[in-house]
Amino acid sequence: MSVSVLDPKSALLVIDLQKGIAAMAAAPNAAPAVARVVAQARLLAQAFRRRGLPVVLVNVAGLPPGRTEQGARRMDLPPDWTELLPELDRQPGDHVVTKRTWGAFADTGLAQYLAGQGVSQVVIAGVATSIGVESTAREAYALGFNVILALDAVADMNAEAHANSVERIFPRLGETGATGEIVALLDGGRR
Repeated sequence: MSVSVLDPKSALLVIDLQKGIAAMAAAPNAAPAVARVVAQARLLAQAFRRRGLPVVLVNVAGLPPGRTEQGARRMDLPPDWTELLPELDRQPGDHVVTKRTWGAFADTGLAQYLAGQGVSQVVIAGVATSIGVESTAREAYALGFNVILALDAVADMNAEAHANSVERIFPRLGETGATGEIVALLDGGRR
């Protein structure tokens, strides 16, 4: 399926493209995927900014306190852990959200910010596909936003989890498409 409609008041949500996450994904098998995601997210951000549409850059600064079967991964984070990747070319008009859960909406004020901007649709890019991206998409859908997931602008360290999100979950939460399709719709045409 490809993207059919881009609402006049859409926002871009870029999830967890920050120094700490990029350092974790620096493994040889993951680095090319992260580099691709960053490049595509940058293209999307540039296109949204050209149109005067909101760009929301989301970082994660911790974990929720609950227990899991995998146990809590507590570690000392380096001072630059939450810094957004410079390749995103953060602009003064960009809105930054810091989260402490997988999704970008819980306890962050993001829904209120988007409502204040009149946003009815979100385009989501970032990492990890099955964690931050999927959780944010689920929350956005539950809040009534139209959702687009930029498939060439998401990646995951776990190939099976990525495939499950892309093939089974995302089509139930919104539309999926490539960065080029989304940019073409922003520029008023079809691809």
